[in-house]
Amino acid sequence: MYDMKNLSRLKKLDEKTPDAMQAFRAFDKAAFTAGALDARQKQLIAVAVALTTQCPYCIEIHTRAARDAGADDTQLAETAMVAAAIRAGGAITHASHLLHD
Repeated sequence: MYDMKNLSRLKKLDEKTPDAMQAFRAFDKAAFTAGALDARQKQLIAVAVALTTQCPYCIEIHTRAARDAGADDTQLAETAMVAAAIRAGGAITHASHLLHD
């Protein structure tokens, strides 16, 4: 199912929902514009979220963008560990719903 070539099909969303896709692209651009966080930091956050949501497209796109913004292997590895800790932490904290007083 995962193939980067599939992203070319997004043109169909542009055709079918032009206003929504234009708004999405504008929002995406604004979210990744450097501000209090620089481009590298924002892309590392995106990598962590992509790893947590397990979107292979996002993992590839944002890893490449993070590298282009100056991220190195060590920063990407630490990003992966933070994502893993958050994902595991979610399972641990939700375990509180399993236990009764």
